[in-house]
Amino acid sequence: MNKESFWDLIHEAKNACGQDMDAMLAYLKDRLVSMGHAQAQNFHDIIHVYEDLADKFGLWDAAGIMKEYGCSDDGFIDFRAWLIAQGREVYFAALADPDSLADVVPYGDCRFEQLSYVGDYAYEQLTGKSAYDQTDWSAYEALLMKLEQDIVYKDGIEFPREGADLKKYLPRLCAKHPEWDGQTRWNLQLKEIRDLIHAGKDYDRHQTSNKKKRSRGGEAR
Repeated sequence: MNKESFWDLIHEAKNACGQDMDAMLAYLKDRLVSMGHAQAQNFHDIIHVYEDLADKFGLWDAAGIMKEYGCSDDGFIDFRAWLIAQGREVYFAALADPDSLADVVPYGDCRFEQLSYVGDYAYEQLTGKSAYDQTDWSAYEALLMKLEQDIVYKDGIEFPREGADLKKYLPRLCAKHPEWDGQTRWNLQLKEIRDLIHAGKDYDRHQTSNKKKRSRGGEAR
C-alpha cells in the first residue's frame, strides 16, 4: 500500500459509510483483512505518519473551535484521525489553511479514536501480533519525510493563538461556530506554550507589517 491506495481506501470507505464511524471502522477492517497482513501494517504506518504530520498548533486551535468542549491532547489525536477520515482533499486543505474547515460539517464531536487502531486490529486478527510492535522506525521516519513533501502548510500554523489573535487567523471558522466562547484552553503554566504564543504574536505582527509595506510598494531602503 502506498499513499495513493491509502487515500483511495479512505475515499471508498467514506463514500460507503458517510458519517457512520462504526460502519467505516468495520468496512476498513474487513478490507484490510482481505488484503493481508503486509497491507494492514502499511495502512497502520501511513495513517500514523499523516497524524504526525498534522500535529500543528494552528490546526489544534481549529479543533478547539469545532469540538463542543475544547480539545485536549488526546482529543487532538482523535481529531486528526477524524480529519483523515474526511479524505485527502479535506486533509490537505486543512493543513494549507485550517480556516478551510469552516466548509466541513462537524459530526461525532470531530473525533475518531478507533480509526487510528484499525490497521492494528486487522493485523492482529491476521497474525496474532500488534502492528505497533512490528513498525520499522527507520522506515517510518523515511516515510514521514517522503509524505511531508506533498504538504503545503499555512504560514504560522506552528504557533498557538489566543482569543483575538485566533479570530484573525481563523476568521471564517470562528464565525461558523458562534457557540465558541472566544477563549482558548492552552496550559499557560507551561513555559513552552507561553513562549510559542508570544512568538506567534510577533510572527503575526511581522506578517501584517510586511503586507502593509507591500501595499505601499515597499520602502526606499
